[in-house]
Amino acid sequence: MSQFFERKQQELGVQLNKIQRKAVERTEGPLLLLACPGSGKTTTMIMRIGYLIEEKGVAPQRIKAITFSKASAVDMLERYKRFFPRQAPVDFSTIHSLAFEITREYFAGSRYVMIEGSETNGLHKKRLLREMYQTENDEPITEDQLDELTSFISFVKNKMMPRTKWSKLEGPFPGAVEIFRTYEAFKENYDVRLVDFDDMLTLANEALERDALLLAKYQARWDYVMTDESQDTSLIQHAIVEKLVAQHNNLCVVADDDQSIYTWRAAEPTYLLKFKDVYPTAYIMKMERNYRSSKNIVDAANVFIKSNKKRHDKNMHTKQEEGTPIVLKKLASEEDQLKYLRKELQKLQSFGDVAILYRNNSSSTLLMSELDRLGIPFYMKDADNRFFSHWIVEDMLNFMRFSLKPERLDIYAKIASKTNAYWSGSQLKLLSRMKPTDKNAFDEINLNITLKEYQIKILGEQKKWFESLKTMKPLKVIRTIRGDLGYDQMLSSRAEKFGMRMDYLAQILVTLEQIAEPLASMTEFAKRLKELEQVTQQAKTEKTDDMLTLSTFHSSKGLEFDRVYMIDLVEGVIPTEEDAEQPDLLEEARRLFYVGMTRAKNHLELISYGNESRFMNEVRDIVVPVKQAVQKQPAVPSKPVNVKVPDNPNAVQKADVLVEGVKVRHRVFGAGKIIGRDHERIVVQFAKERKELMIDICLSYKLLELIY
Repeated sequence: MSQFFERKQQELGVQLNKIQRKAVERTEGPLLLLACPGSGKTTTMIMRIGYLIEEKGVAPQRIKAITFSKASAVDMLERYKRFFPRQAPVDFSTIHSLAFEITREYFAGSRYVMIEGSETNGLHKKRLLREMYQTENDEPITEDQLDELTSFISFVKNKMMPRTKWSKLEGPFPGAVEIFRTYEAFKENYDVRLVDFDDMLTLANEALERDALLLAKYQARWDYVMTDESQDTSLIQHAIVEKLVAQHNNLCVVADDDQSIYTWRAAEPTYLLKFKDVYPTAYIMKMERNYRSSKNIVDAANVFIKSNKKRHDKNMHTKQEEGTPIVLKKLASEEDQLKYLRKELQKLQSFGDVAILYRNNSSSTLLMSELDRLGIPFYMKDADNRFFSHWIVEDMLNFMRFSLKPERLDIYAKIASKTNAYWSGSQLKLLSRMKPTDKNAFDEINLNITLKEYQIKILGEQKKWFESLKTMKPLKVIRTIRGDLGYDQMLSSRAEKFGMRMDYLAQILVTLEQIAEPLASMTEFAKRLKELEQVTQQAKTEKTDDMLTLSTFHSSKGLEFDRVYMIDLVEGVIPTEEDAEQPDLLEEARRLFYVGMTRAKNHLELISYGNESRFMNEVRDIVVPVKQAVQKQPAVPSKPVNVKVPDNPNAVQKADVLVEGVKVRHRVFGAGKIIGRDHERIVVQFAKERKELMIDICLSYKLLELIY
């Protein structure tokens, strides 16, 4: 053992394995270090930096470490200080920070204005895009569409797509490409150069290409460059790094292509597969030993990810104990999932090393409500308050407000186009200009706006519906708005017109219904939403050691917990329909699932309901071998019970017709609708109760008929 490793083991208690030590010692030339989850990559990187300084005599300021996020840069710098307190600091930064430095120097003496981050003289990227969308579509952009638009612009820039190909791009919604081109033209034709964060990367790369002196200066600044989380790096970011190291090629790239989950942000995981094409003398090493998770978890995750084809072949392994088996829970409905989680969490004595992970932030709202009700302390890794300000939530509240105050013409004007009254644009403008009175809004509308005969009839029906909403419980109010007042019809039409995801919009309404279900009045519902918004705000600002963690799979990367529950593992969520249609997206969705699995140290539960995710089935095939499944079958068939079954020629005879949404009639319970199903059971909502029925019993005893 070299003196360096022996000394650090005595000083820090850090003992590296054979591969980690080789990665530390291989300092010259290009190195691709493929690090499996829990393999100690950060420790290895910090030790490599220390080795360069203490053993090779490299000055700390001659080393550059580039990280994926600002938080990672801070974390690595703090760890470096703990490991090597007597050494001068090393330059840790994000690629964006480096690009900003290069761009600023490139523009020295020239005026330019940053339009992202803080607003300057009314110029801000999102504000400009909002105004351009309004001009293009004559209505305001939603926050979801704005996010999609900014992500799309970032994607194009990071992919280094030439302007000649912009016209052939497919945007996230109709008109997005035109708005992008208008935005770029506006920046170029403004009095000074307008620059956003993505432009910094483009301009930095351009600066290094065009300014030989500037390039030489930055190339001479560092003798050794390291990049972390390089599976999440875009083409333009790779291009900048390539230019920086072109003179010496002393580049260490630390990555795991199996954890590349940001291709929608233009990350380029295939770059790692072509690493030797870029650096022919590169050495590739694999850190495959997992120090985090039990053997059961490591073995299952290792086999699971091998279904992906576009990857470096790795064999993650561990010397940890076998641990408890992975729990795979198939439940009948989302409501049952919530009940199960409640029961499991109430068994625990502490929550600080427990996480509930999900793909979409929408999964957290109802969960957060239940945790708050139970008094379980929790922290949200990526809390999203936008749910409470979403236009659908605001619509529902406005419908309720108007039902309680039917004289409020101003409120009805906000929701009129969301109803089934087929308002024209000119009628809506007249409506928005009407002055408030103390009379019923519908009476005032009839007096002041020329309406078609069918509109008069519809508004008469609406008047009655809004009057009846006052006495309804909030759950019924929402369902009445969705059905009788035409909200769902509007939503479907709008989703198609503007390229919105209908399944996402529908999930917001389902969440609102679930929040409304136990409440007695619309006032209570509005109050509960406000409380949950405050709870969400608090949950992302306060973090203590005894708090349970809620996180998306994306934000959980880099974290670890003793106990992990992965929820909402249903087809259409992970993978989405879009994922399932495209092989590359399906591989990314599988990587995302893999990231979730490998956060768990000792206890991992995969929970689904309804149409179970194919990934959960893949894990089940791994952890429940066929031989074991066969052994579970009884060796001798049990003696059939002799029961006389009433003759019913209309009875359902095949299980495959019993799917969600089908209406059935039960011999005892009457008419109902199937709202959930797994391979053994169906959940049926009857008029007065919800029942969970065994499918084979229903078929054997001819209990069900289909209702057409």
